[in-house]
Amino acid sequence: MNIIRRPFKYKNFGAVYWLIGINILVFAFTMLVGSKISVYLDVGKQRYIMSITDSLAMIPIAVLQGWVWSFVTYMFVHGGFSHILFNMLGLFIFGIHVERQMGSLEFLLFYFITGILAGIFSFGVYFYTGNFVVALVGASGALYAVQLAYAVLFPNAIVYIWGILPLRAPIMVLGFTILSLFFIFTGTGGNIAHLTHLAGFGFCWLYFLIRFGINPWRYLTGR
Repeated sequence: MNIIRRPFKYKNFGAVYWLIGINILVFAFTMLVGSKISVYLDVGKQRYIMSITDSLAMIPIAVLQGWVWSFVTYMFVHGGFSHILFNMLGLFIFGIHVERQMGSLEFLLFYFITGILAGIFSFGVYFYTGNFVVALVGASGALYAVQLAYAVLFPNAIVYIWGILPLRAPIMVLGFTILSLFFIFTGTGGNIAHLTHLAGFGFCWLYFLIRFGINPWRYLTGR
């Protein structure tokens, strides 16, 4: 069997709950002491004074100085209460079902690979556009991957947007894609990393093709 497609032994140990717990602990830590601890980044003759929160975020100029751990840690840092609330709510709603279907080990591999690759993609975009000091934080890249995985695995599931508007899961993903593209091209998306969201979708798509040999399009469209 191709090692890339070799399945893990199925286990479900509640990885989603562990991820949510770690995110909450990191958020509490950064809120309580993040601004009280300074981290220094020397770039040539320039010294940047950063908070501990910044040292966990994905900042291109820091990555270029060797802070490569930020491709993982940025997923556990959030910019405010509403940011972590909606991300963790989304991870809870969709992640539990995806983990139950995949198994916890596969889900963790999926979550970290898509999240890390979304961070690397964002780094590339920031690098080539000259945005070296922008900070990328949040689990949204991995979360969007989880949402697409949910739509692929449960294409007939109905999701209630804001608890009111019923949409089939594939339509929800299409709507999020259109919104992200709209914000990108109009420049009205504020400080939200919409390209990272789309990267999450893209790497989820590739994961299903490479790891599972599944074409998401067939499941999303029923063709």
